[in-house]
Amino acid sequence: MFAFIVRRVIQSIIVMLVISFIGFSVQHNIGDPVRDMVGIRVSVAEREALRDKLGLNDPFLTQYFRFVRNALHGDLGTSYFHSKPALDVILSKAPATLELVFGSSVIILVFTFPVGIYSALRPRSWFSRFVMGASTVGVAVPVFLTAIALIYVFGVELNWLPAYGRGETVNVYGWESGLLTMDGIRHLILPSISLSSIMLPLYIRLIRSEMMEVLETDYIKYAWAKGLHRKRIWLVHAFKNTLLPVVTVFGVEIGILFAFTLLTETVFQWQGMGFMFLEAVERSDTALLVAYLVVVGAMFVVINTLVDIVYGFINPMVRVTGVK
Repeated sequence: MFAFIVRRVIQSIIVMLVISFIGFSVQHNIGDPVRDMVGIRVSVAEREALRDKLGLNDPFLTQYFRFVRNALHGDLGTSYFHSKPALDVILSKAPATLELVFGSSVIILVFTFPVGIYSALRPRSWFSRFVMGASTVGVAVPVFLTAIALIYVFGVELNWLPAYGRGETVNVYGWESGLLTMDGIRHLILPSISLSSIMLPLYIRLIRSEMMEVLETDYIKYAWAKGLHRKRIWLVHAFKNTLLPVVTVFGVEIGILFAFTLLTETVFQWQGMGFMFLEAVERSDTALLVAYLVVVGAMFVVINTLVDIVYGFINPMVRVTGVK
């Protein structure tokens, strides 16, 4: 396992370098940050002087290697618009996005496992048929359309839940959290449901199909022959082996949730990292864009590494290639 972890760390470093290189390659085609910073009244000479001061006239590779060197010391550059370290800007928005992803993950875990397992155990029941039909439709519905429908029904017509912003937050050691206030939780419900709608149909179908496949294996038939209680067979022997592919997919899909926060945060005006990213694109704040790509890329890498490790702990019989 140790050798596997070392290999994954090396692979992660390579992935991070590729992400940062691609980000720097794209930033030059987004716009001119100097123009957005100073406006149109500043002379060309003053603009060029500012570009020299910011290092924007240096060759691409010079700028890139300077960024990598500074990033190793925790400096991801300075936001042109906010005039403060880009990492500080991202960290100030991170609590909102992390809480949104957390709320969506809780909804996914709470609903998909019982519904998926029941649909596998009772595949011909009316509830299972309804779930499969609804999940087929749910896969095809885009997240922004789900968000708009939720706002219209629960925010406009029924007026049960707020549909804008984060609500009341509490500062806990620098973390602006909405999970500690009822108003913050009420504001979190609709965005979380909207974001979780991406994964709910997929996970229900995945758990159902994996569970049904496991129930047909020889060792499950042997457990029935031994006379074990059906709940033990379902929840211990079958469910444990169903978790292996589910955990792997869940780790990848958590990263996708971060990507889809762009749409969810825009519709609900949720002041998180996704909303910040779109503002940075509009302002041509390339330093903040590259820093965002690096931070999100790091999240992907860390999550997938942890999933690989957890995968091995769920079933000790699993052997990672090359690890004894």
